[in-house]
Amino acid sequence: MNTLTRKLFEQTITATSELLRFNQAADAALSGFFRAQRCGPRERAMIAEAAYAVLRRRRSLVAWAGPDANVKQLVLAAMLRHCGISRRVLEGAVSARDAEWLAELKARPEPVLSLAEQTDLPDWLVSRLQALMPEAELLALARALNQPAPLDLRVNTLKVNRDAVLAQFAADGFAAQACPYAPDGIRLTEKSYLAKHPLFLDGCIEVQDEGSQLLGYLLAPKRGEMVVDFCAGAGGKTLLLGALMRSTGRLYAFDVSDKRLAKFKPRLARSGLSNVHPVAIAHEHDQRVKRLAGKCDRILVDVPCSGLGTLRRNPDLKWRQSPESVAELVVKQTSILASAATLLKPGGRLVYATCSLLPEENQQIVEAFLAAHPAFVRRPAAEVLAAQGIAVLLSGPDLQLAPHTHGTDGFYAAVLERIT
Repeated sequence: MNTLTRKLFEQTITATSELLRFNQAADAALSGFFRAQRCGPRERAMIAEAAYAVLRRRRSLVAWAGPDANVKQLVLAAMLRHCGISRRVLEGAVSARDAEWLAELKARPEPVLSLAEQTDLPDWLVSRLQALMPEAELLALARALNQPAPLDLRVNTLKVNRDAVLAQFAADGFAAQACPYAPDGIRLTEKSYLAKHPLFLDGCIEVQDEGSQLLGYLLAPKRGEMVVDFCAGAGGKTLLLGALMRSTGRLYAFDVSDKRLAKFKPRLARSGLSNVHPVAIAHEHDQRVKRLAGKCDRILVDVPCSGLGTLRRNPDLKWRQSPESVAELVVKQTSILASAATLLKPGGRLVYATCSLLPEENQQIVEAFLAAHPAFVRRPAAEVLAAQGIAVLLSGPDLQLAPHTHGTDGFYAAVLERIT
């Protein structure tokens, strides 16, 4: 960046301060800030980059800038170290006193960082992850989590195929390539604005991380089946399941949030699907859930979780979650899985999934469920995917994805089948 105005710098400080209050999700806080401010696309991009750099790198920035560094100083440090903005450009937008502090910061020796500071993670999370992997792998995972995520898309095969979309993107000047695992996934290698692109408006493409797409192939719903997306959220996975079913059968999209389901409806309309039935439920034991007991062929249970596998997109989560919040989620996850499982008919398949990295939300939930439900067995995830021509290298029976190994968000999924 060659220019940085005083006003733009002050707006960046205000936006970063809002994000660091952790009153709401960072993307929602930033959207609210932009609605209240007059900023062009260039200014928005610069503010977002700097604010997210502070969120991602807060611990190492504090180690460099000092424990008493205020938000303005953390923004300056982030712009200098992570946003490619030179000291000369920064000095043109700040006071003489701030310029003097910046010069002093630049002259400081590099601090000796603890492992938590090197990874830019909270102590409790570093401790949990250290128990799972060697330090070198933890550092590699953290480096990947602290990078912005690429933009992954899913092609709606009811309307178009992946080759046609790639050809259109090439003609439009977008740098895009096929995802390595998901059969209908596309990865954009540069930031691109697609909200008004004809392919998006026509429902030919949807934004969806490649890891999230693989969950649909683990469930592998067939034409004419009765399928439930138990925690549908904004409906990205529901749309994939509907496409895999070729818009036949019956697909229920359950969620406890009317707001999320309302946001899903325009996406559903664009998709061209006619087999999806969004249903707002009060909780996992809602009477509308119980009516389907023993009737369903396939159930996707992508439970509410800590989201720690999505830190590339949601870096605020590492500061908003805690051991206590994870423990509360585990209770909820256990209850949701047990309730969802009652809907499955003998011979049916259930996929339990999270976007968490923690065993207490993942393997431990599944193992406790299997111990309490002898009618269910676990299927190797790699075999389920291989049967569909998808080759993903996995180290255990379940799907375990991470940005440093697979280039996706961190996802976990177990394939469970009811045998009696």
